[in-house]
Parts: sequence; C-alpha cells; structure tokens
Amino acid sequence: MVKTGVIFLFFVLASVGFGRAQALYNDCSTALEICPNTVVSLNNIGANSTFCPGCEDDFNFCFTAQNTVWFTFKTNATGGDVTVNFNNLNFVLNPNQDTEIQALILEASVPCNSASYIQVSNCVSNGASPFSLNALGLAPNTSYYIVVNGDQTGPGITTAAECSFDLYLTGAGVDRPTPTIGVTPSSIAICLNDIVSFEALLTDCPNASTYNWFINSELVAVTDINVFSTSELIDGDILTVSTNCFTDCSVLVTTDSPSIDVYSFMVDAGADQSSTPGAAVTLNGITSAPTHHWEPSFLFSNPLVLNALVFPEETTTITLTATENGCTLSDHITVTISKELFIPTMFSPNGDGVNERWLIEGIEEYPNNSIHIYDRWGQEVFQSRSYSTTKAWDGTVKSGVVTEGVFFYVLELNDSKNKQYKGSITVIR
Repeated sequence: MVKTGVIFLFFVLASVGFGRAQALYNDCSTALEICPNTVVSLNNIGANSTFCPGCEDDFNFCFTAQNTVWFTFKTNATGGDVTVNFNNLNFVLNPNQDTEIQALILEASVPCNSASYIQVSNCVSNGASPFSLNALGLAPNTSYYIVVNGDQTGPGITTAAECSFDLYLTGAGVDRPTPTIGVTPSSIAICLNDIVSFEALLTDCPNASTYNWFINSELVAVTDINVFSTSELIDGDILTVSTNCFTDCSVLVTTDSPSIDVYSFMVDAGADQSSTPGAAVTLNGITSAPTHHWEPSFLFSNPLVLNALVFPEETTTITLTATENGCTLSDHITVTISKELFIPTMFSPNGDGVNERWLIEGIEEYPNNSIHIYDRWGQEVFQSRSYSTTKAWDGTVKSGVVTEGVFFYVLELNDSKNKQYKGSITVIR
C-alpha cells in the first residue's frame, strides 16, 4: 500500500490577501524539488530576479526575467518525454499589475549559470489560464529546471504579475514503478510467548530506508534490515511495517498483517509464599491444560498434582508448566525461607581451631544489618555493617586480642520490622 496525496506548500504571507512574502524557491540555488505525479501548490508572490552577466536570471528565451521562481526535477533511469501542467492560476489583482505568467523548462550543464542553459520545452510567455510545458526525449538521470516568471508588458503595466498555481509533473521521463511492501508470514497462529520473525518484502523500491515496525499502531522497533523478531504478541495484535523508497522524492510504503492468532490458556502457580526451613508449604496451582507438572521435581512426591506439599530448606523458585493444543506455558512462585537467627553466647578464640569466631546463624538473611560490641566499661571493641560469617568477630581489637570476660552486643537487622537484639557474649581463652 502506498500513501500519496496532494501536497500543498503554503508560505506565511505578510499581510491580508496574498501579501508580499517572498517564496522560498525564489533563487535557482534553492530550487524546489518537484516529485512526479503529485500536485503541488506554488506561487511567485514577492519573488524578484537576480540579473547580472551569467547569473541565474540572465536569459531571454521568450521572456525576460522579472520575478522568477525555480523548481527542479530529475528524470528516471530511461528518460523520455515530460509534461508540466499549470492549473488553478489565481493572480494578484492590483492596479497596473500584469495578469500573465511565463514559464519554460531548462537544462543547465552548470547549475544556475545562465551561460549553460538550454531550452528543452516550449516557452509560454502569456499564461493567463491553464497551460502545459512539454519536453521531449529528455536524457536519463538528469536534473532539469522549471522557471516561472511574472510578465510585465503592455500599456500602463508597471508591476510584474504575481500568481499562485498548481503544478503537476508527469510523463515517461519521470514516471516510476509504484513500490509495494508485504510481510511474511502473512497469516500465523502461534503460542503465547513464542518468538516470531517477520520479513518485509519490497517490490520496485530502490534505496529503502530503515524499517519501522508497529504493533497495534505503536512503534516497537526500527531496524536497518527487513527482519523483525518479537515474543510480545497477544491474540488479535496487528503488525505494521513501513519504509521509504527512493532517495529523491521518497515514497512511504506500508502494510498491515491480518489479526494474529495467539493461543493461550490459564496457568497460575499461585502467590509467592514465606516459610521456615523444612516447614510444609502448600501449593495450589491452577490450569485448564490437561498436562502439567511442577519443577524442580525432586521437591515433590508427585509433581503432576496441582495441589501439593513441599518442604523447601532454602528460598526456592518453583515452576508450574502446562501444555495444551501443542502450546506450553509456565508460571512461577517463589517460596522465601526465613532462617531463624541463632546468636551464640560464647566463643573461644584460643587458636585450637574450634569455635574461633562469633558466628551468628541466619545473619545472611539480613544483609543490611549492623552490629556493635562493647566491653564492660562501655568501650566499643568491634563494629560492622553487613555482618556475616566472613566478617565475624574473632575476639580482637585494634590493639590486639581482648581478655577473657563478658562483652555486650547490639544487633540491628535494619529490616522492614527494624528488629533489634541485645545481649552478652563470653570470650573464653
């Protein structure tokens, strides 16, 4: 599918009516590119001429430049005949202002240098109503200029004509094949979460740009190649791909896939749970599929039963997987095991390799913890953040080892409950 239409180029005018705003294509160096088979609304209002030996307006074919505007087009790979149609002429009507425009098609071997101009079409010197320029046998892959001028001749005429008009470029010399785009696979039925690759297929589309991929009109990817993969489709989605063809006068081509058939069904492993090591956890899975199982299977006496008991010793993610109509879907549940803290009341850092450090079982479950240890006089002998088995106190202080005796600790878990523990430790040598 090709999106084309009438292109209207309007320019802000300086006052009521046509005003005196100068067209952006007043100069040959800023000539407006005209695309084939497209209506363009233009004007020469407020334009002027650039006249000096060899300058852009230094010519006299069938008219002398007064207030020229410039357009350009490029022929296709074969060249040939070209026609430029002028329609809907609408003149500025001021006293002593002319009401005829003039036009022709030029070839310039040196761009915008009048010494190199060659007239390649008929020359219109008194266009007051719709007219055409016809150029025969134009060379392939060549740029040409369309120049439009306001007439300023006749009794009492003191101001060159100013006019708005519609321009339409056509002919074998500029015609191009109509580009098309398709997408494959054009019709698919998949399972939810399947990875699907789509390929854009172009016809008569030279110089394609990047590819824009949409799902339900929302842009989801831009690719340099014509392939796009996704696993994010749901039932009823519509995929769209678009790109621009041709470097000059680009044309947007786009296509939509049919509604995509995505098969899915209910699989629910249940809500996440919390427990303690080895305690029974009841799982209540739900699915409409005839085939299903739990993983890891070693936790279950029967992994095929939806309502089951497990006894995890540590935090575990459990998966319920089900299959229906050739599609396999999964859902997950995490059972978080909270280990009870065991805070010993003594340890013996005496070098015999036994009970050398003050190890708190389960402290790793609270990584944000902080701990402070004081002697009997309230002097801090040890402190740590994120206390763990690898950072456990070994009965030393900066000055060396502590003496035997009783020390006191403050342990803050810094968890959601901001729980705090206080107690004593006996160091035995």
